[in-house]
Amino acid sequence: MNSCQKNNEKLLVKNLRKSFENLLVVDNISLTLKENEFVTLLGPSGCGKSTIFNIIAGLLNPDKGNVYIDGENYTGKTGRVSYMYQKDLLLPWKRIIDNVALPLVIKGESKRKAREKVKKYFEVFGLEGFEYKYPFQLSGGMRQRAALMRTYMFSKDVILLDEPFGGLDAITKSKMQKWLLDVLNKLKASILFITHDIEEAIFLSDKIYILSDRPASIKEEIIINLPKPRDREITTSEEFNEIKRHILNIMNN
Repeated sequence: MNSCQKNNEKLLVKNLRKSFENLLVVDNISLTLKENEFVTLLGPSGCGKSTIFNIIAGLLNPDKGNVYIDGENYTGKTGRVSYMYQKDLLLPWKRIIDNVALPLVIKGESKRKAREKVKKYFEVFGLEGFEYKYPFQLSGGMRQRAALMRTYMFSKDVILLDEPFGGLDAITKSKMQKWLLDVLNKLKASILFITHDIEEAIFLSDKIYILSDRPASIKEEIIINLPKPRDREITTSEEFNEIKRHILNIMNN
């Protein structure tokens, strides 16, 4: 058994480096994601966070470094992790049930069997009763729930979320953050999350990697020891704000 499995790590990223032509974008990034852990990459816009995700998802090859999942080298290999972008990317001509079943159909399931498999998750994701609606009939928050459900159906253990709530208004975003934590209590998934919102990172995470400006390198790794389950009141606590001050100091230096 290798070290990744011994340490209960789902994902191990080692010494990633990536340039585009002569522009260095990612510089020696290493990180870990354990089973059922929520880890956030926090950094300024344009610093290289999405490039790291694209390498982990196998969509880009690094110039240097490797990506291991459950101890197996997946560098440059697609199809192992789920990846959700900021936009929901739901197909407008398909009903919600067929949107979320799409990953199963792509993997070879019949439409009927795929529908049967996803039906039980509609209650978990707060979409019961909306199975046969079209995306335009759902609010922004509900479309993001559907998009997350579709992402979960592709791969249920390692999920990459790239600023999934970035396009929502502040009230909906706050509700979606709390909803996501509640859903994750019911699902066994390891989440790697991208944001440049400090409060969002603290509220959601077990661990935060603070990234520098481009080229992205890790400035600090912070363990978030706030109690779980979390509610919005924790965001006004002294412990929460002390973490926020610490992160601001790191990011501004």
